[in-house]
Amino acid sequence: MRIAIAGGIGSGKSYVCQRLKERGIGVYDCDAGAKKLMASSDEIRDRLMKLIGEDAYDGRILNKAVVAKFLLESEENKLAINAIVHPAVIRDFYDSGLQWMESAILYEAHLEHTVDRVVCVVAPEEVRIDRVAKRDSISKERAKQWVDAQISQEEVAKRADAVIVNDGVEDVEAQIDKVLTLFGIKY
Repeated sequence: MRIAIAGGIGSGKSYVCQRLKERGIGVYDCDAGAKKLMASSDEIRDRLMKLIGEDAYDGRILNKAVVAKFLLESEENKLAINAIVHPAVIRDFYDSGLQWMESAILYEAHLEHTVDRVVCVVAPEEVRIDRVAKRDSISKERAKQWVDAQISQEEVAKRADAVIVNDGVEDVEAQIDKVLTLFGIKY
């Protein structure tokens, strides 16, 4: 059974994944996989430079600021980048042999068909904005742009098989155990 940990940026997906790893459950990080592939795949690099421009890369180094600006400019830009990167990420996930994946944009990227179950991690918007601003050393306004650019966590939760609330109050460990029991997973 393949399972996705989904939820918006700053919801605490990585925290939940770390708790799963402590239980001996490996999780493929789609963001890290995408970054690795954008740095190592000549095909992806060539296609992104053709789409965005030569300044998308400085040699073999991805110019994150240029790509982020392009990504946020329009829905079409976001879809074009996703069409280049996401098929490679899914191939990498399958090749990894792992059964769990972490993805902030599971539904936006139409990756839900690649897994059997979805667990959504949610947190209040202000908590998410604060987490992203601190983690990425950016303004709260910029962090809010990233939060707003994604599908609402309410929509993700509605489509998920299970929900974990990671608001700093709820017992995340107990919720993880409940999800594992629900899916019949022994650890």
